[in-house]
Amino acid sequence: MRAKRLTLGAVVVASACVAGGIVFAREPVDIAGPAPYVPSVRLVSYDSCSDVEADLKKAAAERVTEFGLDPRVYDVIAMPAEGNAPPVAPKAPTRGGPTAKDRSSTDDHSATSDHSGTNNHEAAADEPDLVKTDGRRIVTVADGTLRVVDTATRELTASLAMPGGGLATALLLEGDQALVAVPRFDAVDRDARSGGSMTTSLVMVDLAGGARVTGTLTVDGDYLDGRQVGSVARVVARSRPRLEFPYPSTLERNRALIEDAPLERWLPRATLDRDGSRVESAVGCGSVSRPSGYTGTAMLTVYTIDLRAPLGDGDPVSIAADGDTLYGTAGSLYIADDQWQRAGILPADGRPAADHTDIHQFDISAPGKPVYAASGSVEGSLVNQYALSEYEGNLRVATTTTQDSAVHVLNRRGPGLARIGRVGGLGVGERIQSVRYLGPTAYVVTFRRTDPLYTVDLSNPATPRVTGELKITGYSAYLHPLSAGRLLGIGQEATDQGRTTGTQISLFDTTTTPVRRLTQYHLPGTTSEAEFDAHAFLSWPDKNLVVIPIDTTRGSGAVLALRVTGDQITELATLRHPTPSVTDTRIRRSLVAANTLWTLSSAGIQATPLDTLAPAAWIPFT
Repeated sequence: MRAKRLTLGAVVVASACVAGGIVFAREPVDIAGPAPYVPSVRLVSYDSCSDVEADLKKAAAERVTEFGLDPRVYDVIAMPAEGNAPPVAPKAPTRGGPTAKDRSSTDDHSATSDHSGTNNHEAAADEPDLVKTDGRRIVTVADGTLRVVDTATRELTASLAMPGGGLATALLLEGDQALVAVPRFDAVDRDARSGGSMTTSLVMVDLAGGARVTGTLTVDGDYLDGRQVGSVARVVARSRPRLEFPYPSTLERNRALIEDAPLERWLPRATLDRDGSRVESAVGCGSVSRPSGYTGTAMLTVYTIDLRAPLGDGDPVSIAADGDTLYGTAGSLYIADDQWQRAGILPADGRPAADHTDIHQFDISAPGKPVYAASGSVEGSLVNQYALSEYEGNLRVATTTTQDSAVHVLNRRGPGLARIGRVGGLGVGERIQSVRYLGPTAYVVTFRRTDPLYTVDLSNPATPRVTGELKITGYSAYLHPLSAGRLLGIGQEATDQGRTTGTQISLFDTTTTPVRRLTQYHLPGTTSEAEFDAHAFLSWPDKNLVVIPIDTTRGSGAVLALRVTGDQITELATLRHPTPSVTDTRIRRSLVAANTLWTLSSAGIQATPLDTLAPAAWIPFT
């Protein structure tokens, strides 16, 4: 290859010949083992723009067909066609929960806490969602319009339409500043009708005295995910080369089109609108890298935005890869590249593409752009971000292959994430449905006909071991820790043949090995968004309250309020919105503020006092 591979020296700085290059982290001084660990995968920098162009064109020419660069992806994990085992959940890093050591903001209440937060995977890394609250106000981007509700007066105080309309569902909040990610089909990509027409607008909104846009950064690509640590947000977009392939065409013609296209067609662009002026820019060659085993046809770009500062160009860093899972902590940002997306493409290192996941770690302990730290690889694919957990200097990863599932333990060794431990054989012929790490223990749910809930002891990272297995019907798609060693599972009940029958809520006792199911609550014929998006789940420990949305097959929706105490699950109320003229009555989110349970749908937001759980106010959005 014409790219320069990163060496194992003390410091590696990318793109020595290109200004503004990616910065790579220093290796730890105390590298374990008699010899430096050589990682199976790492990020590779480039010497020049000509090298970037040659490499990207070579990758595109290898992937193109007579129909162009097909953006579709397929799930290549073959499972037995028995029963009706659930499909793979959407890959949004949206499901998950906190570890015992790093509790989510939903559970982390101090003596003076008066409001809930987003149900984040890690407490210090806030995740974008369609609603946020600081206790005195609720900010939402439901249906593509940003709205502000005062929790004291229970009135709508501001409303602001987002560019691009109803696709806006990702919101971050810092004081009076809100950042909204808005997927769009226009703006930057005006020069091509295909091959990359999706863009994302990152809209900064000042909420002081109302709601007004103070800046918009429109970038190439689909919105993937984001994390916020302190006031600094990192937002990831995934773009494709802006190439217009004729139809009908031939393979030779399409390869010629790729060869003739300028490098600018690959490099993600951005347009910053602020203070009445417009500034256009593009990712520089020195800010581009690729995995050592292959070069992707997509570009993953991380934009860094400080919500306390005026909006800028995002100081972008790009990877030529096809990753789709983001996991963040207070000090690290991980991008996982599930190789099942490019099945049939053999990387340069010879590993079968569908059988492993590459993971790239970035250091975000400083406020600026992410600093590349290390990479590693494990067999299998991830269910979502909850399969990843950083704990006491190690990264734990749960994966599924075509044969079984496993939990791996990775440790940073210089530029690599070296596997120091593994336990496999979980759920032979089954697929992981959910993972929960509680300190040195992992709980892994697989499913085919029944739900084996495995307990995995990770206290010795070098020798993880399965210490328990509970087999019950159905499965849990999301696991949430409660007090006194209790674990709550949200998923589907199923017959002995694996046919799902409706939402079930299971309460487990984790103080025994294997865990015991103490009780369950079953709602036949229903589903819950909390099965696929943990942001829809609310736990308010002060009242032993759990709230989840429930949808029926007829399209109507409600939220179920439960009290979970000891060994019991008790139904307190089923709440619905007064929206007879609205077709979609799904309640998407619940939160607590001002001693009130607030429930959100596309039609409006409802206030229900916690003491009575009787609806007291309705704020319509129309």
